[in-house]
Parts: sequence; C-alpha cells; structure tokens
Amino acid sequence: MIKQEQPDPTSAGWKLRDRSRGMRTRLGCLSHKSDSCSDFTAILPDKPNRALKRLSTEEATRWAHSFDLLLSNKYGLSAFQAFLKTEFSEENLEFWMACEEFKKTRSAAKLPAKAHRIYEEFIDVQAPREVNLDFQAREVTKKNLQEPSISCFDLAQVRVHSLMEKDSYPRFLRSKIYKDLLSPTQRRSS
Repeated sequence: MIKQEQPDPTSAGWKLRDRSRGMRTRLGCLSHKSDSCSDFTAILPDKPNRALKRLSTEEATRWAHSFDLLLSNKYGLSAFQAFLKTEFSEENLEFWMACEEFKKTRSAAKLPAKAHRIYEEFIDVQAPREVNLDFQAREVTKKNLQEPSISCFDLAQVRVHSLMEKDSYPRFLRSKIYKDLLSPTQRRSS
C-alpha cells in the first residue's frame, strides 16, 4: 500500500486555502451579480453584528480615497474580494494575496516550492486561476523562478495590482456592496 504524503496544515499555502474556504462560506449570498445582493453582512469577517459595530461609515468612506487603503483594511479586503467573486475575477486578488504571503516566507529552503506553486496556480498559461498578464511580465516572472527570491513575483504583482486599481476598484466603488456599507440605515437593520 502506497502512503500519500499529507499536506502540512501549518504551511502558508494550507492557511491560505483554509482562509479562502472560510471566505467562500461567508460569501454565500454573493453568488449572484453584485448589484443583486442586498445582504452585504456576509462579506465581513467575524460575526456580522460585531463586525458591523467595529466598521464605521467613515472607515468605509476612506476606502474610496485609495486602493491601497482598501487592501490594507481587513473589512475592505473582504468586501473587495466579495465584489470580485460576484464578477468572477477573484483570481487577481487571490494572486496578490498569495504574493503578499509569499514575501513573508522566512526559510530560503521553502521559497522554490512556494514560488512554483504560485506560478502554476496563477501565472502559467494553463494555470487553473490564470491572471491576466502581458507577455513580458509572464516571461520575467518565469525567468525569476530559476533562482526564486521573495521579489520574484514583484513585476507580476505590480501589474495585477495596477489592473485591479484601474478596472475592478472603480466598479467596486460604484457597486451595491460598497454603497450598502456606506448606508447607516442598511447597517442598523442588520
């Protein structure tokens, strides 16, 4: 009998998958188009009522000032991820988050395996969650994998960040999800 190697539940990839599963559960109400979802509370981490009390309208309003402010806020990140899911384009944000997690890798020995997993998941031409990258960014990243470092995805990550900032972010700011977060009446009724 061949014994299969079990994945390490303490690895970053495992944690990212686990976090992603949890997020999918919370985003159940958003399986429709973003404008048809009226209950935005499911997109927030923790228990919705407690999270809503901690999220102020002013905080949500600040997300419109800067895409990076949105990404640096756990509720903003969750709301944006929920919005992207409704548009079937969450792979861009998932790639960006995987790169952020990859940069936290302390062990040089783990870099090659993690780098190749990210490449195969998001960048390879036949990747299951392929992100939209130009030929140059894809080739530079592929070349960087020959000697992986924490900066090997920098160009690809910048391109994906720019794409989200110019394309998805403005649509998010016009979405019902975001407008509901700004509405004190909607938030009190939850």
